[in-house]
Amino acid sequence: MTDVETRPLRHELKFVAPVARYHDLENWVRVHAGGFVRAYPPRRVNNVYFDTPDLAAYLENLSGTSRRTKLRLRWYGDTHCPEKAVIELKYRRNNLGWKSVYRIRGMDFERATWSELRREIRGQLPPAGKLCLDLNPQPVMINRYDRQYYERPERDVRITLDRHQVVFDQRQNSRPNLVRRANLPDTLVVEVKFAPADREIGERILQGIPIRVSRNSKYAIAVQSILG
Repeated sequence: MTDVETRPLRHELKFVAPVARYHDLENWVRVHAGGFVRAYPPRRVNNVYFDTPDLAAYLENLSGTSRRTKLRLRWYGDTHCPEKAVIELKYRRNNLGWKSVYRIRGMDFERATWSELRREIRGQLPPAGKLCLDLNPQPVMINRYDRQYYERPERDVRITLDRHQVVFDQRQNSRPNLVRRANLPDTLVVEVKFAPADREIGERILQGIPIRVSRNSKYAIAVQSILG
């Protein structure tokens, strides 16, 4: 049976800056009075985002719908043939988000068709995961980026720094497109995450961050890039 984990509610505040500001932001985190340390070694994050054929999840993001759901497959490392992966159902209600995570076997994105990959994924999911995949059957894009993780010793606030994002359009492909990149500007995305009970601490930590908060979704930005 698929290993399922439900991640708790949390605030996710996102900031976008030119990638040239990376070292400024990294230095801000490292010298912060909150005492942030690296939570994990740096790693490459890979995602496949699924949506409806008419891109309902993307349109909900653009309109700022308060209740929305997003489906993605994620794995880590510089490979297209991961040994293990996860399916994530991400839920958002106003300013709070949580997700259900289903651990699945890895697969070969270099050899398999999208039809084969969907069938392999679906066969490993419980009923709720199968339903979400059935409602969002279209692989829209693959993206990958490099991520740094920082966390307070109390583990109540986490900060991630993402850069070097690349995007591959999948909409018209029977097999995964891993070669033709979309035209996407290289930006730095900073995410600050904390539980509702730690909101006061999180907001206090954000005072003095050298960039401004912004509504950002890597999925929305990537879809905009492939739509031209």
